[in-house]
Amino acid sequence: MRENLRTPPALEPGTLRLTPLGGLGDVGRNATVFELDGRLLLVDCGVLFPDEAHPGVDMLLPGLHVIAERLDDVDALVLTHGHEDHIGAVPYLLRRRPDIPVFGTRLTLALLREKLKEHRLRQVDLRVVGDGERTRVGAFDLEFLPVNHSIPDAVALVLRTAAGTVLHSGDFKMDQLPLDGRLTDLRGFARVGEEGVDLLLIDSTNAEVPGFTTSEIDVHPALERVFAKAPSKIIVACFSSHVHRVQQVLDEAHRAGRKVCYVGRSMVRNMTIAAELGYLKVPGGTLIALDELDDYPDDRVVIVSTGSQGEPLSALSRIASREHPVIKAQEGDVVLLASSLIPGNENSVSRVINGLTRSGVQVVHKGNALVHVTGHACAGELLYVYNIVRPRHVLPVHGELRQLRANAELAIATGVDPRNVLVIEDGGVVDLRAGRARVVGKVEAGYIFVDGTTIGEVGDAELDQRRILGEEGFISVIAAVNFHSMELVTEPQITARGVFGGEDAFDEITAELAEAIRAALADGAEDTYELQQLIRRRIGRWVNKTFRRRPMIVPVVIAT
Repeated sequence: MRENLRTPPALEPGTLRLTPLGGLGDVGRNATVFELDGRLLLVDCGVLFPDEAHPGVDMLLPGLHVIAERLDDVDALVLTHGHEDHIGAVPYLLRRRPDIPVFGTRLTLALLREKLKEHRLRQVDLRVVGDGERTRVGAFDLEFLPVNHSIPDAVALVLRTAAGTVLHSGDFKMDQLPLDGRLTDLRGFARVGEEGVDLLLIDSTNAEVPGFTTSEIDVHPALERVFAKAPSKIIVACFSSHVHRVQQVLDEAHRAGRKVCYVGRSMVRNMTIAAELGYLKVPGGTLIALDELDDYPDDRVVIVSTGSQGEPLSALSRIASREHPVIKAQEGDVVLLASSLIPGNENSVSRVINGLTRSGVQVVHKGNALVHVTGHACAGELLYVYNIVRPRHVLPVHGELRQLRANAELAIATGVDPRNVLVIEDGGVVDLRAGRARVVGKVEAGYIFVDGTTIGEVGDAELDQRRILGEEGFISVIAAVNFHSMELVTEPQITARGVFGGEDAFDEITAELAEAIRAALADGAEDTYELQQLIRRRIGRWVNKTFRRRPMIVPVVIAT
């Protein structure tokens, strides 16, 4: 189970090499590249959304730089489902090579197509696959098995190659009463297991959670209570891809005689696509537009909104902060947060809940009602899969390290040889040859930051500077000196941003700096760099002693 950190050796002919570029060690930016005889197959290409450790960053991409020089070797990209953490980075890949064939189910590719339009990528090769379909892409024989997840049309992937057979679960759960009737194909899993699975890649997100996932249908009683008791408008916040949850809300609103309005660009777009393809059944006369809200009393409307994770620019966040141009939260309203909490978003969600509560809104969330169930298999389901597939080797995927290790322990408990359970993180390299899998090394597959229109140009050094600016503050010092007369021409001018008190807070150190500069000139200092370093040291020590801060200090010495 120990990860090997050596540089991987040259790939031998007939060996299947897989390298996760994201999703192993973090929850998001899922992407794995498979290589066989010089050709590449990429499975998923998602994004990870930033947390407080990534100031100014819009999203994080998988380590696509690992294959940046080999894009001509890519035979195809296969998508397991349409969530952002699996398709969000596809436009950034196709910008580099637009003709890569992209395989996915109908809904997955429909969601991707709209995303590509936003990036002005229209001439792309999208290939729809169906449940149980089998196709060949170069040296890769692919089969798509339907799985149940929190978005319709998700699939697991079987890769049959000369080196061995790989089963990639994608994101899945085993809801026995799915709202759309689409079960995880356990018979298909068992069939492939009977053929022999040399390597199983399996979802680890809920590996630490015992038992089995609650069924989506069990959310209905909580929704029913909310609709029965809400005296005013109801606002439901959920992921813009959660078609099943929106379907439940539409059905309940129709029964209660309420109109439904979508709010948030991604919500409107995704639900429109889902309805057009038949994945969402909208009761007649239920939907209204945002500009029609005022035509109905508050106790006859339901707003389905984005923002369940407290995203600052989302509709719900603007409602909570009273900044939304149309929707006002008020006493008697009920907000239902119908989603799980993504790690790292706790503070943002808490701010939204407090803001809504301050306006007299009742907030119903997973902590006080069964209003959401996970889309990922819990430990009981993972054990079930291990027992029906009986894989020779296991590679836990999709999760933080603790979740990967918990999944590994489940595999071992079912009888998989501990030596055949491979726990690696992003960049770990696994070779499969003649049915034998082993970790052979590691490549650098770190984050690629997207900052506005800039991709990959923001690095750790820049992020450190941003964190310092945000947490420790910024101080600039400007002074003018005459090196001919060796005099200080103007007193140092200090400008500070951060937690440093009022305008007179720097009076003491300003006088000290002036004296220190004069003393340095008297001692023969002849260049601006020497004086800048003097200023940085003096003011740095003073600020640290006075304010317990280590701000970014920018000294400027002008020679006149």
